[in-house]
Amino acid sequence: MGTALVTGASAGIGRAFAERLAREGTDLVLVARDRARLEELATALRDRHGVAVEVLVADLSDREQTGRVCDRLADDVRPVDLLVNNAGFGFRSSFLDNDLREEEAGLDVMVRAVLLTCHAAGRAMRARGRGGILNVSSVASFIANGTYSAEKSFVTVFSEGLASELAGTGVTVTALCPGFTRTEFHQRARMSISALPQALWLDADVVVAQALRDVAAGKVISVPGGQWKVLTAALRATPRPLLRGGAMRAVDRFRVRG
Repeated sequence: MGTALVTGASAGIGRAFAERLAREGTDLVLVARDRARLEELATALRDRHGVAVEVLVADLSDREQTGRVCDRLADDVRPVDLLVNNAGFGFRSSFLDNDLREEEAGLDVMVRAVLLTCHAAGRAMRARGRGGILNVSSVASFIANGTYSAEKSFVTVFSEGLASELAGTGVTVTALCPGFTRTEFHQRARMSISALPQALWLDADVVVAQALRDVAAGKVISVPGGQWKVLTAALRATPRPLLRGGAMRAVDRFRVRG
């Protein structure tokens, strides 16, 4: 089944990708900052599914460490067949109230690292004539609210452009745009989520299963969940001035300010 490299693999959607791919017999390269969690996951996946699992500890906000991930993606001797760019994090407060160092780290992880890893993987896969790139974006990419929305907008549009560039080469590119998903994401960002309707929530396993089906089908945009497909279609049809104001008011309802 080949080899997949998953960033942000120690928790949340990234961990769900690792577990699903291992269950399908795919060897893995797991990337995250927390060595202990990665080693624990790697051992469990090896024992449970008999796949080869490599641990690559890297902080994607650091250019040198990101470079090591890119070198692994470019390795012709140990080819990576699927890149899952999942690493990312959210912000508790609005842009002007955030620590600028955290904002820069978000830009590095969710924009620069995506750019660099896609360049390395895309060139290597194009040369081999096969492969897939799956960039985890968000439904937030279809609204206008803060830097997280802007960064995910980059991921979605960049993925669309790269998919066009690689058309006909045997390499596919998919932007995964999930809505609210049950993971550690919101807790880590210290966001209040108790008021969100339960009908909007997705399970990480469902998100991953849909994403991998869409990758196999060559889809460029993947939106898991019927409710989010409907909401995304409505968002994309909404005039931008209305979208800007409505998005800000909706997000402010659920943000915890400190």
